[in-house]
Amino acid sequence: MTRSTPRTVLHRAAGSFAAAGLLAAASLAGAAAPAQAVDTPVFTFGGPAETALHPYPASGKPKSSKVGITLDNPSEDEENGGFDGDFTLTFDLIGVAGVADVKIDGEASPDCEITGTKAVCEDWGIRPGSQPAAHFVVTAADGSENGDTGTITVTGQADGATFTPFTTRLTVGGPDLVMERLPLKSELTPGEKQQAPITFANRGTRDADGVLLTLRYSRGLDIPQRYSNCEYTVDDPDLPDFGWTTALCSVEGAFEAGATYTLATPLTLEATERAYYDTFVYGIHENSAAQRTALRAGAPFERGSGGVLKAVPAKKGAAARSTDLTPGDNQQEADFRTENTADFVAYGDQVAGAEGSTVKADIGFRNEGPAWIGHIRSGEDVATVDFTVPQGASVTSKPERCRAVTADGKNREDQNSPAPRYFCNTSMTVRDGAGLDLPFELRVDKAMVGASGAVTVRNTFLKNPKLPFDPKPANNTAYLILNGEGDGSDSGGATEGGDGGSGEPSTPPTSAPDPEESPSGTSGSATSGGSSSGTAGGSGGGGGLASTGSVALIASGTAAAALAAGLVLFTAARRRAARHS
Repeated sequence: MTRSTPRTVLHRAAGSFAAAGLLAAASLAGAAAPAQAVDTPVFTFGGPAETALHPYPASGKPKSSKVGITLDNPSEDEENGGFDGDFTLTFDLIGVAGVADVKIDGEASPDCEITGTKAVCEDWGIRPGSQPAAHFVVTAADGSENGDTGTITVTGQADGATFTPFTTRLTVGGPDLVMERLPLKSELTPGEKQQAPITFANRGTRDADGVLLTLRYSRGLDIPQRYSNCEYTVDDPDLPDFGWTTALCSVEGAFEAGATYTLATPLTLEATERAYYDTFVYGIHENSAAQRTALRAGAPFERGSGGVLKAVPAKKGAAARSTDLTPGDNQQEADFRTENTADFVAYGDQVAGAEGSTVKADIGFRNEGPAWIGHIRSGEDVATVDFTVPQGASVTSKPERCRAVTADGKNREDQNSPAPRYFCNTSMTVRDGAGLDLPFELRVDKAMVGASGAVTVRNTFLKNPKLPFDPKPANNTAYLILNGEGDGSDSGGATEGGDGGSGEPSTPPTSAPDPEESPSGTSGSATSGGSSSGTAGGSGGGGGLASTGSVALIASGTAAAALAAGLVLFTAARRRAARHS
């Protein structure tokens, strides 16, 4: 069977262009690139191990369920790891004859059609990663009975590729575990606790042999109990995520169809001292090895050491719900807003270099807490670091997350040449104790004494810069000082005027500079923002500095040479002191 659809035509056209490009590249390479054997790619399928079907009704139309099958290319090479060629997928439906009626979801599977007891999909090209292969709408067959079951087998074929077969099961009837919504208080204060008497029901047609309770809560929440029949994992603190804690609790028992259950002892949900915006997700599933593996998602789990979490029949009179075999009822979510604050403290740096040299500067901010800030629902960035380049300097290297703008903060199409100002957005989370570290490289175009550029952490909206959670706006601004006077003890730590300053230097979490490194070299920084003494990169230490752009131009080459010589003598004195200390 050969068919052409709009998507197939586009795929093939793209393949033709790609093939032309490859041929051109090969002609340029000539005989200098010997042919090498290429391993045959192996593709796998994904999808549900089993799908429950609503029993065929005595009257009316049967309720449908959906089954999605994915095609997985294990290559991690986004540029060269794709498969360029036609392929055919075959779905053998003979195993579900008399059990289920299967139709193709035409919008989601435009290259598929059913003929007899087979569904066939034809397409071109398999990119790296997972992609939809086919979507089916399935219902219980007329005359089927509760408990009837059958399988669909998926195979694939293509020249130059291998497909691993896959089987998915369809079963008429089954448990339908439904999680009831908890009446939780959503406006909290740090340290506040409330009970979470989780309640669920089995509204299906068959009993559930054991259930798997899933608990997932973001960084500002905690459930102090650690049950022995639960396993726990916490997100990697180095990843820019919400710091989720996940618990999977295997609860034994026969949970009867039509019955409602609750935990023998309610959970305790606590808003910790770092809570601000937080979410609690709680769900119920039938316990199985496949379900546990899917929910673990490869993360390392550790078993709790406390008592056993149990579920008991709920009191009579619990609200009943109509039968619904869809998994969307298995989970509920609750959002919380805790009355709390987070102190974002900017840090600058003090660097020095002769005219024409390149210097490295480390700027940014850190969250002194107590709260972590995460935009769980919107996914928006938490804050922006707004950096004005000191006079007499130009940026030669910037962090990837930073965007060049005009001096007044307007968009700038040119992102390659030096700009007077840069906006650097955070991710959607900033954890307590973390922040944003931004390494810049600057060329010294004109030797000036005490040129300074503001480093401000603010709201992402330039017209509304105030951070709504930060009670200390005075330490939101620090300075990058270029060729400052003195030894830099009150360098980038100076902040703008106003109340709420910490009064202490703010140093970035970086190592101290190499004492042997020349401050006037092409990579030199006379004083790093990561100095262990805490004197550089501060946010409120020492006396106030002149505002951005307050500099003195070195009028002659002689003065520039004197400045460079002074810096070398200063470094030499530090070396001698280090040798005799």
